[in-house]
Amino acid sequence: MEQDSYPLELIAFADHQLLDAYSTTVIGVVKNVAPAVVHISVAKKFRSPGAGKDIEQPAFGSGFVISTDGYIVTNDHVIEGTNSIRVTFADGVELHAELIGADPSTDIAVIKVYDGDFKPLQFADSVLLEPGQIAIAIGNPMGLQHTVTTGIVSATGRTLRANNGRLIDDIIQTDAALNPGNSGGPLLNSEGKVIGVNTAVISAAQGLCFAVSSNLAAYVAGQLILNGRVKRAQLNIAAHLVNLTQRMIEANQLKSKTGVYVYEIHSAPDIHNSELKEGDIIVDFDGNRVATVDNLHKYLNESTIGKKVVLGILRGGRKDIITVVPGELK
Repeated sequence: MEQDSYPLELIAFADHQLLDAYSTTVIGVVKNVAPAVVHISVAKKFRSPGAGKDIEQPAFGSGFVISTDGYIVTNDHVIEGTNSIRVTFADGVELHAELIGADPSTDIAVIKVYDGDFKPLQFADSVLLEPGQIAIAIGNPMGLQHTVTTGIVSATGRTLRANNGRLIDDIIQTDAALNPGNSGGPLLNSEGKVIGVNTAVISAAQGLCFAVSSNLAAYVAGQLILNGRVKRAQLNIAAHLVNLTQRMIEANQLKSKTGVYVYEIHSAPDIHNSELKEGDIIVDFDGNRVATVDNLHKYLNESTIGKKVVLGILRGGRKDIITVVPGELK
């Protein structure tokens, strides 16, 4: 049977139609969201080794409006260490911004501007994201205001280490080009809704860029607006990951090869940790496996503040059950 063939002119026309539809989508998104994307300029203090004193240097980033009364989401590392924040809108209007709250553990911050008619962006549900869908980034890389780059969602569910050492879960990987200055800007879907907050790149690679997912960013932003911070629990201990021996694993029927070794315990009025002892290895938290310190951080959330929690520990090589009551991390 002879294979169907199509004229080159018809193939070229079909390709043009696809490209034109893509262009129309991106152009429409940019026109709709541009008024809500801002350029952020700050003055940060740095210690000058030569001068032997603190000096101020300008730094830049991006952000986007999330409410009609002027709340703006950006990255914590954009506004960290500054008392002066200025935002510039696409129409050239420049306003002073007030810091509402920042969360280094997720690299999200909220600032606020006043005296304006603001058009906010909406958050999409990042749970619905799929690798391969369009991703559009808008920001101010290298001081070039309102630069647009496009790509796809390369992967979801990545993790990223924050500047304070905590692990940020629910990170989106994208190949939409990001550069210094894009930090804090929106990553958008084809509907112009925010799917992530652009956060980091791997400078030694190409097309490896990362954004905090919209669901996590929206939750943190809400907490910062309501409380000025994100509430988390703590046990007031110092601990690190430790490898378990094969004998420990088999004797106690453990599913993990590692646990969290407790080497310091500090008392506090709102924390019950007296049943813990230095040298204990935490392997379970309320029935959830604890293999790393990051696991423990994840379980020590707002819902466990002041609540009795059952810990599974190894003490002297044998598994035991104890009770603790986490307090609020200050």
